Amino acid sequence: MALSPRVPELGALELLLAVARLGSVGRAAAELGVSQPTASARIKGMERQIGVPLLDRSPRGSRPTEAGRLVVEWARQVVEAAQALDAGIDALRERRDARLTVVASLTVAEYLMPGWLMALHAVSPGTAVTLRTANSADVAGHVLAGDADLGFVEGPLPPAGLAGAVVAADRLVLVVAPDHPWARRRSPLSGRELAATPLVLREPGSGTREVLEMALAPYGGTAPPRLELASSTALKAAAMTGAGPVCLSELAVVEELATRRLVAVRLAPELDLRRPLRAVWPSGRRPTGPARELLALTRRTAGPQQARMAQARALPPETARRSAAAPERPVLRVRPDRSSKS
Repeated sequence: MALSPRVPELGALELLLAVARLGSVGRAAAELGVSQPTASARIKGMERQIGVPLLDRSPRGSRPTEAGRLVVEWARQVVEAAQALDAGIDALRERRDARLTVVASLTVAEYLMPGWLMALHAVSPGTAVTLRTANSADVAGHVLAGDADLGFVEGPLPPAGLAGAVVAADRLVLVVAPDHPWARRRSPLSGRELAATPLVLREPGSGTREVLEMALAPYGGTAPPRLELASSTALKAAAMTGAGPVCLSELAVVEELATRRLVAVRLAPELDLRRPLRAVWPSGRRPTGPARELLALTRRTAGPQQARMAQARALPPETARRSAAAPERPVLRVRPDRSSKS
């Protein structure tokens, strides 16, 4: 049911309560941060709206009339209810802002997201994060459906219906076991040769497979796969056991290349396997709260990861093996709680 036009607005009721408590329109105006003429005009407007005088004015101040005392009592209940509503809304917002749901492609989730989430924890330790993994096509579906606050995908363009921002750069590399004939190959592998060779591939819908298929489209596309596997870990294991050549993210094979458990095959210059890694969200709705914080952190922390990859590629095998075996320094340090004596 719609309210009658005789019901004053909440601000006017708060002013009336302040006048009744302080005994003066001037003191009530000062407390609420408005001028006395503005407060007087608001009270007179409320009296016209209700249709009865609310205050007795005198040189000693202002007091509620008999009708005014009734309105003051009713107004107090309305204002207290509004304050309770305001507090409840704040609690809901705090609870919402303290939670973050992220869905990321497998490459991002496995090799970049742990560092990003540790950085987020350092600046926002009260945020509870739920991380889900999916291939890039499914990430887009989850974000569009509202199941996640932020998504991360691989590929040249954001999926339809989503806006996005590039947060890191990646490239695909073709790797084989050290005893594979291509491991000793001196000439670059051409696009035509790669397209004609059955590979161990990610499943359809993955960003990794999409980039490879786009690169090989001028040569007739990829050959029927030798195997289709759903994770980088499974692809690496297949390559190391000799199942066949594998094309996957350089992020996934930094250690294996450094320790020579896998060998990267040199490709012809016409094969461009670079790709952006992108944060995505629904078009027309920018990320807020923890999602916005995480988005900012990805841009600040992706650079060091790229530098570590370049360094690993440049190291000679013996040095690379020692570097890969050395543990990384922890990003966060946990100090013991000394607040209570044992």
